Amino acid sequence: MLELRHLKTLHILRETNSLVDAAERLHLTQSALSHQFRELEDRLGLQLFVRKTRPVRFTSAGLRLLQLADSILPLLRGAERDMARLAGGTAGRLNMAIECHSCFQWLMPAIDQFRDAWPEVELDLSSGFSFAPLPALGRGDLDLVVTADPQSMPGITYVPLFTYEALLAMSNRHPLARMTCIQPADLAGETLITYPVEHDRQDIFTRFLDPAGIEPAQVRTAELTVMLMQLVASGRGICCLPNWALHEYSARGYVTARRLGEQGLFATLYAALREDMLDAPFMQDFLLTAKDTSFATLEGVSTAHPLRHQEWTPAAGME
Repeated sequence: MLELRHLKTLHILRETNSLVDAAERLHLTQSALSHQFRELEDRLGLQLFVRKTRPVRFTSAGLRLLQLADSILPLLRGAERDMARLAGGTAGRLNMAIECHSCFQWLMPAIDQFRDAWPEVELDLSSGFSFAPLPALGRGDLDLVVTADPQSMPGITYVPLFTYEALLAMSNRHPLARMTCIQPADLAGETLITYPVEHDRQDIFTRFLDPAGIEPAQVRTAELTVMLMQLVASGRGICCLPNWALHEYSARGYVTARRLGEQGLFATLYAALREDMLDAPFMQDFLLTAKDTSFATLEGVSTAHPLRHQEWTPAAGME
């Protein structure tokens, strides 16, 4: 009656908080996913969650099955890792670089979990701010790069992790805080605070200011997110950050966050890797762990759409 796929589906529904996003993540149509839930509810004679609620509100029966999923699914993943070790492919190297300062917030728990599961894999992490990581990936110096700026390169594939919205942060007393959304011209007289990254690698410039022919009055840099937030909160300037990186600061009332443009400025974070590494069991497990961790820990992220010519699906048994 109750199958593992049902527990996995409920688990993903809780993470995504949306039938639409859960269907995308499971590579199903929304109607197919709804039919799967209706079929299970008919078998059980119980409703599992309340339809048309956001976030999804689970019933007592749904919560009980989620408790079961939280107990069983980690054991299943552990068994799958053991099977991969028995089949070979346990040793390897995973040298990665990150092009996103804020990524450490969610990536470090994923790395810790991966290190415990694959102790035989040599793991190394570096920042991709002082060198060009994608060419290093192509040369074989790196095995994976976390980037929001995919570039077409021979032998490199991009696995989408999640989509997020970039927001503008400002002091609570800043005049822009009274606006519902920010237009490029609004930043012409502002001091924009960024990470020490080239302008052509930042969406606030390439996709918002540059197309409108607007430049901020001044640009200054800070190394850490908490430093950016301190400067913004004290009225020293404004900054653009992913919604999930801003959430804890705006939720506590330290700064105000506003949408960039009426439609918002959205971006997708990818894991770039060489095609020859795609089928390595430890690499597949790391990608799944990174996705699971991001959806479990970050506010405001959604399922990413794969690049059309570079799609990735887990190997059998790794969903």
